[in-house]
Amino acid sequence: MTETTPVAELLFGEADATPFSTDEATVKPWDEARACLESAPKAWLSTVWPDGRAHAVPVLLVWAGDAPWITTRPTSRKARNLAVNPHCVITVAGETLDLVVEGNATRARDEDELRRVAAAFGTKYEWELAVRDGSVHEDGLPGSPEYGFYRVTPTRAFGYGADGRTATRWRFG
Repeated sequence: MTETTPVAELLFGEADATPFSTDEATVKPWDEARACLESAPKAWLSTVWPDGRAHAVPVLLVWAGDAPWITTRPTSRKARNLAVNPHCVITVAGETLDLVVEGNATRARDEDELRRVAAAFGTKYEWELAVRDGSVHEDGLPGSPEYGFYRVTPTRAFGYGADGRTATRWRFG
């Protein structure tokens, strides 16, 4: 899958009567948002319970290939929510940009992809994970617990500048 550059635009216009800047020069490039995602020590993942209630929890996040990835145990609430409804939101707070990324999460099953993402988690978090039989395990813990890797494909994202006055929207596809 090849990465495409999303359309970047001001989130608000002059007609919106907001305190946010309407200066086109304040639109942030997606590369800046991606760097914020890549460097974030953690992110918040929001999913939806089957009955429609919201669920939010901190998660580890890496950028591998052309997308952000999160991991969780397959029996966790967030994994069960994603199995029913893949729509999710990732939020991160960076030094110069706060992000809200809306997207769809898909669990990886391909062993080559699992190895690539496990290597990214290993590099970023010094977390040793083993891939075997289409699953990811942490052999250093009793019972060698299983983890699932979820690729989040962004559909729309919002970035808010540290100044509290700038906002960018990115539209994908």
